[in-house]
Amino acid sequence: MGVQAALKLETSELPPLRRAQCVLERVFGYPSFRSHQASIIEALIAGRDVLALMPTGGGKSLCYQIPSLVRSGTGVVVSPLIALMQDQVDALSELGVRAAYLNSTQEVSEQRQVEARLLNGDLDLLYAAPERLMTERMLSLLRGADIALFALDEAHCVSQWGHDFRPEYRQLSVLPEHFPHVPRIALTATADLRTRQEIVAQLHLGEAETFIASFDRPNIRYQITDADGDARERFWRFLRDEHPADSGIVYCLSRKSVEETAAWLAGKGRKALAYHAGFDAETRRLNQRRFLEEDGLVMVATIAFGMGIDKPDVRFVAHLNLPKSIEAYYQETGRAGRDGEPADAWLAYRLKDVVTYRQWITESEAGEAQKRIEQAKLDALVGLTEIVTCRRQALLAYFGERLDLPCGNCDNCLNPPVSRDMTEAARKALSTIYRTGEGFGAGYVVDVLVGKTDDRIRRNGHDRVTTFGIGQDVPEAEWRRLIRQLVARGLVDVDLERHGILRLNPACRSLLRGEASFMMREASRQEAPKRKAKRGTVERLPSEGGPLFDALRGRRAELAKVAGVPPYVICHDRTLVDLMRLRPRTLSDLQMVIGFGAKKIERYGAAFLEVLRTAPET
Repeated sequence: MGVQAALKLETSELPPLRRAQCVLERVFGYPSFRSHQASIIEALIAGRDVLALMPTGGGKSLCYQIPSLVRSGTGVVVSPLIALMQDQVDALSELGVRAAYLNSTQEVSEQRQVEARLLNGDLDLLYAAPERLMTERMLSLLRGADIALFALDEAHCVSQWGHDFRPEYRQLSVLPEHFPHVPRIALTATADLRTRQEIVAQLHLGEAETFIASFDRPNIRYQITDADGDARERFWRFLRDEHPADSGIVYCLSRKSVEETAAWLAGKGRKALAYHAGFDAETRRLNQRRFLEEDGLVMVATIAFGMGIDKPDVRFVAHLNLPKSIEAYYQETGRAGRDGEPADAWLAYRLKDVVTYRQWITESEAGEAQKRIEQAKLDALVGLTEIVTCRRQALLAYFGERLDLPCGNCDNCLNPPVSRDMTEAARKALSTIYRTGEGFGAGYVVDVLVGKTDDRIRRNGHDRVTTFGIGQDVPEAEWRRLIRQLVARGLVDVDLERHGILRLNPACRSLLRGEASFMMREASRQEAPKRKAKRGTVERLPSEGGPLFDALRGRRAELAKVAGVPPYVICHDRTLVDLMRLRPRTLSDLQMVIGFGAKKIERYGAAFLEVLRTAPET
């Protein structure tokens, strides 16, 4: 009897949410729900559709895994990457959950076995890619099975406005036609307002209950450095001083740079591997497996690596080149600190990267509307690199979330940059946007400010507005930079659907009324100091571990090797710390330890208790 059937017999008389709480405790080993988890789970159990936006590491998976165990039937999870499917199935299997996947890595005979299990009701969760799910064979198979729910993970892939558009995701819109009584949940950690709207429209989720958790990852410290010419050396100082023995990911723009950087790190004595799409599948698989299983390994990669990587103890993500957008930056940096412990997001910003991206956009075969979207997204990211105020406030503002106070955990908060007062210039720019009717893009607004008298400006009568020519003392490039920062700080909005026109955000009123000032970065960035106390400080895990921590980690590695899974699938570092803190003596005591559900206690409890029994009291 599987987990689902056993729990159903045991909890059949309980209210749905109480049954979900039992699954959380007994299967997953957690004492309570976080953020919106309980409300999302309750809605799905009741058969209602859901749109959930939750940050990486915020517990999205539990939002569909638990209802799949409580509701009748099999939960079907749409996942875009094979690596993510395999990782999730491995982790669920260790918990005693009947999980499987269908993908191209399997032999036909293995696929048929999984299909038979589905039809026989012998699966709690089934993972499949959207391309497979929408084949007629798969739809027919699903119609013959008892389906608990559909979970559409990485739902931003449905949006052309998003950073990772995948056309096959749009086919998922037919699911309610084929399965009108099966609830759906669309989940993403990366979606601005326009992307959310398109998810709802494309997947027909107009009636869905929407839950938006905070996008904030307070455990991540954001650092962005102006590093023209010496990005690697600055990165090495950061790595040497902050993460001398930690696992991390380094992103580079080109395959050549990936291989050179990995060799350079290895030459400096760090354990480093390279990963990009140019390697054969077996090399990629082996390198990815080593990254998941080994401590202290640095993976140097293009953005082909990382989506679906569920390694919880990545202590830093570094970019040696500028990402393409804020969404991409947020998603990639979100691979750090998934366990909630302190982590770093480090970025080297170089003008050369901006020039390269702009050239790619100009020369691409995309339509003009798509080019405008990509250009606006690049401008927003450049604005984030240039601001002098709190990075986190600007990052969250991009996703429509307001953070009232500076975070105290980014480079601009920890080490304020040299800046100059551009308040008067900012007011001139805002006034020009207003006086030209909030109907034009940045280039046009700058032309009015510097007093260009072309036919379009004369035809619109904007050579007669009071702000025409009042900015002739400021170079055009600086005006453009200032406008980018106004956008980055949420004082000006960009309407991408109307050719990137600028609109005043209500937040700019205090600046226009003379109640606020506007500072702009003046000098190159200096390195941020070491981590200081911050808002929402989290207890730091033992950096060196100590004898007991090392012994527990060693036992975990032994168990993982026997089971053929990465060590974190056995348990997270946080669980090891809980073992050290609580010092349980019996299998029953292990129920108090975070991350130890019934199946893990049965499988691994005695092995960890043995380590604790032989360790000296402290």
